[in-house]
Parts: sequence; C-alpha cells; structure tokens
Amino acid sequence: MAIADRRHNKWLICPLWRSSASPPSPSSTQNLQTQSQNHRLQNGGIVSSKNRSSSTVSSVARSLIPGRRRLRLDPSNKLYFPYEPGKQGRSAVRIKNSSKSHVAFKFQTTAPKSCYMRPPGGILAPGEGLIATVFKFMELPENNEKNQKRKVKFKIMSLKVKQGTDYVPELFEEQRDEVIVERVLQVVFLDPERPNPALEKLKRQLAEADAATETRKKPPADAGPKVIGEGLVIDEWKERREKYLARQQVEAVDSM
Repeated sequence: MAIADRRHNKWLICPLWRSSASPPSPSSTQNLQTQSQNHRLQNGGIVSSKNRSSSTVSSVARSLIPGRRRLRLDPSNKLYFPYEPGKQGRSAVRIKNSSKSHVAFKFQTTAPKSCYMRPPGGILAPGEGLIATVFKFMELPENNEKNQKRKVKFKIMSLKVKQGTDYVPELFEEQRDEVIVERVLQVVFLDPERPNPALEKLKRQLAEADAATETRKKPPADAGPKVIGEGLVIDEWKERREKYLARQQVEAVDSM
C-alpha cells in the first residue's frame, strides 16, 4: 500500500509538470514579446540618454579647458611700470613663439586711450621672439590711491596661421573660433627711486627693445658693387655725345 501510495502521489504531481511544459498560448506569447520589447526600449532609452549626457558633458569640458598656449611671455602675468605721475611710462614684455607653427599675436587693453603697444601685433615663426614695448600715460592719482590704476589690464591673443600669411588685425575676427587668449597681464607700479629686481630687469628689456628698434631703422648694408642700370648707361652716352659735340665745335673754330 505504501508503494501504491507513492506511485499514486507521483502521478498526481506529474500532470502539473506536463501542463507547465505545454506550449504557451498565443495571448501569453504576445504578452512576453510586448514585455521584452518594452524592456529593450527602456534600456535603449537609458543608453541613448547616457550617450547624450556624456557628449554634453564632454563638450562642456572642452569649452572649459583652455587650449594649449602658443606663446611664452616674460614677464608671464604682469607688466611693470615706473610710477611717475603726469609722465608717459614704459614697460616691456618678451614674446616668443613656443609652438611648431607660425603664430599671429595681437594686443588689447582695457584703456586704449592711455595705452598702446609697439608692435601691436605680428606673426612669429617657430622659435622666433621679440620684445614689445608698452606705453602708458601715468595719470595723477585720485585721492592719492594708486591702486585705482591697477584696474587697467592688457591681453595677449594668439592665432595659428600658415607660413607666408600677411598679418592683418582682421585675421582674429575671421578665425575667431581658433583664437586663444594667452595671458591677461596686470599692471604693477614700481618706485623708480627704490632699487628693485623687477625694475632692473625692466631697464634691461627696454634697452634691448630700443636697440632692436634702432637696428630696424638702419638701411640695409651694402652687399656689393651696384649694377649699372639702364638710366646710368643712357646718362653716360649723353655725356660722351656732349663732349664729342663740344670737340667738334672747337675744331670748327680753329679751322676758321
């Protein structure tokens, strides 16, 4: 009886197993397909939204990260001026192209009426440099507050250009997206009567800038003998003809 009961119980369980293993009905299959499709759509939406958010974050990060600097400045972030109220002061900054391409630079200031720079812009070949001179009129301080004049700032911008490009300020407007702000230079005033390492360095840079300016003003050296041009040949022929005619006149007078 025990064996018969176990067999009887076994077959009581088996019909349940057979019913679960039977093929699903069309309605249940459709429900499963709908659920899986919804699951894929939800996952796809999550992935696409993640991709969009990651691309947005990367674009924002690129806009916040500054581009690689093309110029090396000395001083790097300040312009030193001897403070002499009522006079025009001079400062200097060395600009060197530290990149492997030709670079155009441009100078801007928040006080264009009282400040200017020579040269105001130009193009430097790789490794080439110059010393730019900055001029600023030293206005009389208001209420004896020198710090008010420190609000004046100078900005150096750079732009990568092709070799042989002629410099024009409009380059920075035409290729605005490629322009990099190299530095924003702060104004620092120095007491001309008090010894200061920054003041001594400024004097050396100004002397070097003046020497470079004088060199550019000098005419080019004589490279050799001048080639006689067409005008000189004609002048020499005229001179010979005039001498010949004068000699002929003398001979005619003597014969008479």
